[in-house]
Amino acid sequence: MISLDLRTALATLAAADELLVAVDFDGTLAPLVEHAEDARPLPEAAAAMRALAGVPHTATAMISGRALDSLRRAASPEPETLLVGSHGAETWTGPNAEPLQLTPEQAALLARARNALEQVVMDFPECRIEGKPAGVVLHTRSAPHDVASAAVDAARVRLGELDGVQVTDGKQVLEASVVHANKGEGIRALRELTGATAVFFAGDDVTDEQGFAVLERGDVGIKVGAGETAAAFRVQNPGEFAQVLEHLLDLRRAAVGN
Repeated sequence: MISLDLRTALATLAAADELLVAVDFDGTLAPLVEHAEDARPLPEAAAAMRALAGVPHTATAMISGRALDSLRRAASPEPETLLVGSHGAETWTGPNAEPLQLTPEQAALLARARNALEQVVMDFPECRIEGKPAGVVLHTRSAPHDVASAAVDAARVRLGELDGVQVTDGKQVLEASVVHANKGEGIRALRELTGATAVFFAGDDVTDEQGFAVLERGDVGIKVGAGETAAAFRVQNPGEFAQVLEHLLDLRRAAVGN
């Protein structure tokens, strides 16, 4: 059930001259799963995003902690959908978009960060690591709570010895990146790129709070799930969020006569 306050905000948003619909993937479009490679968007949410991508004066984007290749495999976005991956370190804004290129210094630092987390996983084999173009991630979802906590503490100590590494907390993950970026910067860049006069942004993780923090008057931010948030609105799970997307689609179509 969509609250009256949210319905009102969406109705105003849908009348924007140029609308940007930007969403997180895991925990927002797709339910969280044990293994990230198994995640897929809910059919209703995927259909709504596909349809929004075809509405005039409407841009769609996915802003994810995943690397771009992983996001493409899991989400199968429309060709028109803009992509921001690795918490803002990677972007895809069209066929002419330049791929991420690390400097030799960044590449060397990334190798040291990966080695640090490999040492942690040797001590805590219930955890695993994932490589990204600009970072490396410690996954603790499969470990008991006490083991996960100890592994994260050990990782912080080792990564803290590496000057220039950005450490980001997420849901049962700890990510080290050698490119300093966040989802807030990603939203700002997409707003400028698309000329959006209003932005819709939704996410479920602590990393999405940086996105909510840059929203402006007239924008709509939605937190999916529990936890403290700067978002003005909240839904309980991806299923409820899919309903919000479907409602926004109906409103936007009516507003632009599509």
